[in-house]
Amino acid sequence: MSSTTLSDVHKQIMWNRLISVVEEQAVTLIRTAFSTSVRESGDLSAGVFNRAGLMIAQAVTGTPGHVNAMAEAVGHFINDIGRDNIFEGDVYITNDPWKGTGHLHDFTVVSPSFRDGALVGFFACTAHVVDVGGRGFGPDANEVYEEGIFVPIMKFATRGTVNQDLVNILRNNVREAHQVVGDVYSLAACNEIGHRRLMDMMDEFVLCDLEGLADFIFKRSYDATIEAIAALPRGQYDNVMRVDGYAEPIDIAVHLDVHADHIICDFAGTSPPSPKGINCPLIYSAAYACYALKCSVAPEIPNNHYSLLPFKVKAPEDCILNVKRPAPVSVRHVLGHLVPDAVLGAVHKMLPGQVPAEGAGALWNLHVSCRPLRGVKDGQRAEVLLFNSGGAGARPTLDGLSATAFPSGVHSMSIEATEHVGPVIFWRKELRDGSGGAGEFRGGLGQVVEIAPTAGHEIYFNAMFDRVAYPPRGREGGEDGAPGVVRLDDGTVLAAKGRQHVPEGRRLVLELPGGGGYGPASARGAEADARDRAFEYVLND
Repeated sequence: MSSTTLSDVHKQIMWNRLISVVEEQAVTLIRTAFSTSVRESGDLSAGVFNRAGLMIAQAVTGTPGHVNAMAEAVGHFINDIGRDNIFEGDVYITNDPWKGTGHLHDFTVVSPSFRDGALVGFFACTAHVVDVGGRGFGPDANEVYEEGIFVPIMKFATRGTVNQDLVNILRNNVREAHQVVGDVYSLAACNEIGHRRLMDMMDEFVLCDLEGLADFIFKRSYDATIEAIAALPRGQYDNVMRVDGYAEPIDIAVHLDVHADHIICDFAGTSPPSPKGINCPLIYSAAYACYALKCSVAPEIPNNHYSLLPFKVKAPEDCILNVKRPAPVSVRHVLGHLVPDAVLGAVHKMLPGQVPAEGAGALWNLHVSCRPLRGVKDGQRAEVLLFNSGGAGARPTLDGLSATAFPSGVHSMSIEATEHVGPVIFWRKELRDGSGGAGEFRGGLGQVVEIAPTAGHEIYFNAMFDRVAYPPRGREGGEDGAPGVVRLDDGTVLAAKGRQHVPEGRRLVLELPGGGGYGPASARGAEADARDRAFEYVLND
């Protein structure tokens, strides 16, 4: 074996070890976080970067929107802080939607990593916090200024000393101060664990910096991605997907231009910005567009700066996927989570028979404000956040996954953990019979969630739901999935977006959309059809 080959083997081992380092970084965040969105659902990201701020490796744990946006964000931190102002023991922070991950509820924390007094790289992480003040987590604001506290890129700690003025400002501008401040400290702590594990690794492999290893990772990743793109049929492919929007429908238009060494994804023709907070900064739209392309073209290549580099995403400034400050962006995930299905619709025309039908897409996040009724002395005020998922689209050779968070990949919070946070009770959380689109392969089922305030309380909730007016479409003759429904238990139909009230004695019922089917239903096998009926996955005629 040549010394070059041996060196490459060693570097591959170090690459795998580096991924384990950032995975432990992410697990630390989950274990120390205060809010259920992080410790129960894994709504986070973690990664390590070289001195230039280019992502070398990301944790497997985390969401594509957070990870791919964070990959760009670290460069903004370096530019805004200034290289001459970066010191050992520093910790930097922001929730700037245009330089972070798309809305104020996500805090990104970056920490420089020093070895023997020299900067060797950065650790970064992101987490969704339960509250940032303002109107709360919902789509009703008209400007970002209404949506909560905006923390520009700044130092959370300087040379190991925490900025207590910033901590006090945060405490006095959010409803759940202990959870939010606790999560910020958790973000800083997970970066510190990443740094410690990196130092252990560098000791073991006798490394003085990360640049040689980063070059190896970048070259292998880029070459493998280019090889995968080169095998694709050249050409241009288009798709338009219509979704509910806020008060009026939204068209997500996608144009793919496939070249020998890169793919351009252009959202020209997409609907203009909304006056409400469903808009997306480009950093977030691009994160999910790249995710769809990478999943369909080069899924086995680990995520880093150079494996993402061949995917170029652009959108006109006058469209809802590339809004500028001060546009409201609080629930940018509603449109952002629908971007992959729109992109995959274009990929299907390039690679027929390889991508799934449309699914529910956007999480049905439920943010509940619990309040005691007037005159109730021992009532509880609380902000409760719950993630729910509809059905995924059927695949070309398999049924769709039921109640699965594609593309975000987050987990649902457990009922027990959620009820522990505030005065709410769940009466139902079950698969929604018959919600998957029929086909040779059936769409995944949505779910039914029924929730109510406990005695002596009422709840207000921020609806941020989609696929109610425009359900997920089937593919290749498959039928559409069932549309979503938002109602009270007495049958009163509620709006799919906006702040609404659930009085004492009433229950909120969410019926989540099912995924679209794939192929004609007439081609479905008798055994699969009988199994569906036995499990009540379909409604009997």
